[in-house]
Amino acid sequence: MNKRKKAEINRLVKKIGQSIKLVFKLTVFLVLLAAIVGIFYFYNTYGKIIMKYQQEARSIVRSSSEDTFRSSQTSLVYYSDGELITALKGVKDVYYIEYQDIPPAVINAIILTEDKKFFDHQGIDYLANIRAAIALIKNKGEITQGASTITQQLARNVFLSHETTYERKLREIFIAQELEKVYSKDKIIEFYINNIYFSNGYYGILAAANGYFGKGVNQLSLSELIFLCAIPNNPSKYDPVENKQNTIERRNRILKQMYENGIINYTEYENAINEPIKLVKQEFDKKNYIETFAYHCAIRALMKEEGFEFRNSFENEEDRKEYEEAYKDMYYRYQKKLYTGGYRIYTSIDQKKQELLQRAVDEALEKFQEKNEEGIYKMQGAAVCIDNDTGRVVAIVGGRTQEYAGYTFNRGYQAFRQPGSAIKPLIVYAPSFERGYTPDSIVVDGPIEGGPKNSDGYYAGEMKLQRAIEVSKNTVAWKLYEELTPKVGISYLLKMNFSRIEDNDYYMAAALGGFTVGVSPLEMAAGYAALANDGYYREPTCIVSITDAQGNELVKDETESIRIYDENAARMTTEALTGVLKNGTAKGYGLKNTVSAGKTGTTDEKKDGWFVGYTPYYTTSVWVGYDMPKPVSDLKGSSYPLYIWHSFMDRIHEPGMSRTFKTYDRNAVPEE
Repeated sequence: MNKRKKAEINRLVKKIGQSIKLVFKLTVFLVLLAAIVGIFYFYNTYGKIIMKYQQEARSIVRSSSEDTFRSSQTSLVYYSDGELITALKGVKDVYYIEYQDIPPAVINAIILTEDKKFFDHQGIDYLANIRAAIALIKNKGEITQGASTITQQLARNVFLSHETTYERKLREIFIAQELEKVYSKDKIIEFYINNIYFSNGYYGILAAANGYFGKGVNQLSLSELIFLCAIPNNPSKYDPVENKQNTIERRNRILKQMYENGIINYTEYENAINEPIKLVKQEFDKKNYIETFAYHCAIRALMKEEGFEFRNSFENEEDRKEYEEAYKDMYYRYQKKLYTGGYRIYTSIDQKKQELLQRAVDEALEKFQEKNEEGIYKMQGAAVCIDNDTGRVVAIVGGRTQEYAGYTFNRGYQAFRQPGSAIKPLIVYAPSFERGYTPDSIVVDGPIEGGPKNSDGYYAGEMKLQRAIEVSKNTVAWKLYEELTPKVGISYLLKMNFSRIEDNDYYMAAALGGFTVGVSPLEMAAGYAALANDGYYREPTCIVSITDAQGNELVKDETESIRIYDENAARMTTEALTGVLKNGTAKGYGLKNTVSAGKTGTTDEKKDGWFVGYTPYYTTSVWVGYDMPKPVSDLKGSSYPLYIWHSFMDRIHEPGMSRTFKTYDRNAVPEE
């Protein structure tokens, strides 16, 4: 190769090298510029927020004292007239235990299961936070897993809400860091153990020991202590009252971890897992029927305000389970907050009507004195009254009056039973009136091969639909439902939030009240109230509004109406049901001061009796039967349920209540 060519190659190589250097410098410059722009953007977008949260955390923690972790705010619940129903107060301020008095087994179990690095970190587990951040991004801002050091949980429990947002997570992190600067590890674990929730209104290990076992915490065995430590991880799943076996199984898993980590020896482990757990039932905080329902409605109202979407139909079993888990998690979260949140809960419960409804149930069932092993009357009744003007519950009775230890089971909204013929107006008659039938339509009452029989065994042949409804002809209801199809009939219940509809309910038996699980008195009252309200359904709640302790409105005084039935169909159904009280299965039980409509319901073998009826003013649903279903010779819709309904409704409707039911537009009905 000659010198000239060599020189050209060298110049070319040099040029390429210079170009590469230039590209490299430009790339570095662009990267640095992008980084500067990114930092500038991040600071302007998030930096100020982060600094704000840091300053806020510093202020919150520096302003705190040990009393901050002992106190709680009382939630108050009021009747419709403003009189106090109850005060719901957490007991952590009364049952507080110092670090040196906490059994070492409790501290070891909590740290082992909740935060193994507790004594090593400064409030934050950075690897766990990175994992949580990745999950946050994947799930578009929804927190699906927590970093959850003990210090962070303490920050969340005492200073923050439980909303699942990245803002809350950031604030939690900063508060946790500040807590570690101000308080010792011993104090933080002390605060934590005194503030965690042990279900059923118990905050802190001492309150839980007293509530569940009737003993001081240092009087409990290793097995009992770890049983309590199993609860806070998921207070709904491990609720000792509702899910005792779940709690025991988690106790056993924790004990095994303690043994494998050398905290207890094999003999202690074996003795603890084999020790039976006996709870002291009479120590549980028992609430009456008004309280349990008011708390239930308040929790659901707060859930709705947070954006929870309530559902009653699902794609498959997995979908159902996922929904139920999400529901329970948020439900228990707000149930817990009721004890410390300082809410002011204003209800529509009318004290006088509540007393009258309770008296009506007690008087009608007075002769049934048989009790079960827990001392609870075997024959029971439940009733719900709704104000038709507002759609809100004004009275709810979940059972007969009696004093007994244990959980208050409110049959008014917690019991689901077969409704018998009382379901017909909701899924057969009103839908049929929407599709061209009228009370004057001629139908045929005759035997149906493979179908139902009439309760009296009599078939009338051709008759008006009005009369068939009055005397509750099963064959007519069956034929109409067959025309509608079960899918169409059930769809009305789903739109009215009936919560226990199963796949096996989409059959003809539903026309006569044959459901897999059943319906509650609350659901039935709300369904009939929709008929009374010209076909508009409103959620049956007793909540008027909820504020925080400072008076800030959290749940507004609003009701939402949803069209379920055509106006004409609802009014036709009402006209037909007035005949039930004038000429039908409830003849002679009309009210003296106002017009009334209603329907009886009796299940096979007379195990359940229903009467649901309404006036232009109120709708009341009544169920009677045994908690453990069994035949009752004289139980039917027109016996005890009707007696209760009539006794109560007659007392709350005074002279001068002159409204009448609106009649349907006959011109809007197509000619047959």
